Amino acid sequence: MTTADLHRMTGAYALHALPDDERETFERHLADCEPCAQETAELAATAARLGLALSAPPRPAMREQVLRRVTTVRQQPPGPPAAPRPGRTAVRAHRLSRWALAACLAAAAALGGTAVWQHERAEDAQRQARRAEQATEEIAAVLAAPDATTRAAALGDGATGTVVVSRDRDRAVFVAAGMARPPGGKVYQLWFDDGGTMRSAGLMDPGRTDQAVLMKGPVDGASAMGVTVEPEGGSRRPTSDPLALMELPT
Repeated sequence: MTTADLHRMTGAYALHALPDDERETFERHLADCEPCAQETAELAATAARLGLALSAPPRPAMREQVLRRVTTVRQQPPGPPAAPRPGRTAVRAHRLSRWALAACLAAAAALGGTAVWQHERAEDAQRQARRAEQATEEIAAVLAAPDATTRAAALGDGATGTVVVSRDRDRAVFVAAGMARPPGGKVYQLWFDDGGTMRSAGLMDPGRTDQAVLMKGPVDGASAMGVTVEPEGGSRRPTSDPLALMELPT
């Protein structure tokens, strides 16, 4: 594989379309080729923008329709009870019926608690879905803003990072591609550089190597942004050297 061939692989790499052997070869080339690193980061950011632009959130009326239809589902009625046999069997059946009633009451109590727990879990899931949908819409708005500008950089080990800034919206999005997962108990944290003072801009998802993150807070007067490795939950101030420190595009 020639160097010219490697220069033509940026698009396939950004879309994760290379087989393992070619991906490893290209990543070694990427570490020493700044133009390819820049182009790969820009292509990864463009792919993220296209993916978000085509996302289709569920219709707001879908939840109400599902809940309304659930009330129309009829439960199958119980069959006719079997007649008990005379004598001791009838007495035993009577005793069993009392035990069955007690068991049903206990089960009903347990199921009542389960229903409450499931309802709370469902409400939590709905709140998380709404927050995720709102974040996706805000990310898409920044990426698609008419004044959006980008700055890309290589993050090492073949990873790339691109920051997209909309001054009109006063918001920024960080797009990462190929980042290794942080060590156990650690997380990647984003920062705004306000004239040498680092301001937290939120955490990245430690389980994802490719992601677009809406940076927390306004861009305001920040001149740069950085990424550090921090303890799980994040830190008030950076506790490690930055993996990347990028000037914000103007």
